[in-house]
Amino acid sequence: MLKVVILAAGAGTRMKSKIPKVLHKIIDKSMLDYVIDSAIEAGALEVCVVVGHMKDQVMAEVKHQVVFVEQDEQLGTGHAVMQAKSFIGTEGQTLILFGDTPMITGSTLKKMQAYHQKTNQTVTVLSTLVEDSSGYGRIVRDQDGEFMKSVEHKDASDDERAIKEINSGRYLFEAKALVDALVKITTDNTQGEYYLPDTLNVIMDACMKDDAMVTSDYQEILGINNKVQLAEAGKIIQTRINQKLMLSGVTITDPEHTYIGKDVTVDADAIILPGTTIVGLSHVSEDAIIGPNSYIDSSIIGEGTKINQSNVFNSKIGEHTTVGPYAYIRPNCTIGNHIKIGDFVEIKNAIIEDGSKVSHLTYIGDADVGKNVNFGCGTVVVNYDGVNKNRATIKDNAFIGCNTNLISPVVVEENAYTAAGSTISKNVPSYALGIARAKQINIDDWVKRKRN
Repeated sequence: MLKVVILAAGAGTRMKSKIPKVLHKIIDKSMLDYVIDSAIEAGALEVCVVVGHMKDQVMAEVKHQVVFVEQDEQLGTGHAVMQAKSFIGTEGQTLILFGDTPMITGSTLKKMQAYHQKTNQTVTVLSTLVEDSSGYGRIVRDQDGEFMKSVEHKDASDDERAIKEINSGRYLFEAKALVDALVKITTDNTQGEYYLPDTLNVIMDACMKDDAMVTSDYQEILGINNKVQLAEAGKIIQTRINQKLMLSGVTITDPEHTYIGKDVTVDADAIILPGTTIVGLSHVSEDAIIGPNSYIDSSIIGEGTKINQSNVFNSKIGEHTTVGPYAYIRPNCTIGNHIKIGDFVEIKNAIIEDGSKVSHLTYIGDADVGKNVNFGCGTVVVNYDGVNKNRATIKDNAFIGCNTNLISPVVVEENAYTAAGSTISKNVPSYALGIARAKQINIDDWVKRKRN
């Protein structure tokens, strides 16, 4: 049984932000979310997050099912893990991770578990080799390459500081050994803190086995301490996601300027054009073309549909539909197949059925629109009376003339028309023409009199 403890109590002052460090986002997920995802991908049955600085905000933002424990005083990594002793228990294995290291992957953590079990370790450290090891703890080995200890940078000798193998801060412990070791570590060091790596010495002194598994991808262990590093991590994660999608058959014409969230799924033969962002639990079907310069959030895009320079939020769009340019699809819309949503059209909380056309300069809010309906330019569904939102119904084959105002709640029946420039506040029967505008009057010589 694998449990995971994620340390997320630090203030992160170098971020220069009012936002807790671990909640800073890469694409659409917080750093902490990435770490929790990797823990779950590694097979964690339970996850515990140690919180401290701005704990209420951190706890409110985490959407996964996790256990929270509090570290009120910041007395080191060992002290942070001590707060989770009751969660850790004495059965199975416990993996220790950090909430500000979003590039760690579930696959590497699985390899760490396999190594731990194969070599029958009591604790396995994840390490890597770097050219500049400044600031990191070092893995010290004997002349035969056997693990001896991990030493913090500030406590290391000059020879130890020259070592290139660094301690990533990720550990896989046998749970009972970890709990027993935590009660034996002290603050006898330059920082006056409880160092989690000191548990390694306790375990070795008890004649149990320690070792370090070297991972070849040093980027996975990098922590984020400022917004420069946040941007660098974002590029790495962006590249990973885009490469995975392209290798699965998705065309991304400019990967450096395309931002796709980790939870997004895209079918083969979809095309993503430059400047596009797709986030949330979105899905893009095959042969769809998204972009350029489009934003899709938590929406489903059907096969062969084109979204051009438009925004789509929490909605479903069917097959072979075109949206944009400059359209705004707000939450809770269901747009069917073979539909045209044109330029400068805004749709909110509406259902639009197959074959309908909303070509340009139109607002449809809180409406049920049938099949093969045509909206003329400048139509407005007037859904708000200043107190309540009301819903309009426009049935199959209706034709809405240019500059029509439909005052909700109103029903335009099948095959009905509205005349251009009308303000329709009463239901329009099938096959009728609804007209609601004043008769034109021309006042002769009005301009001449005005000028005199």
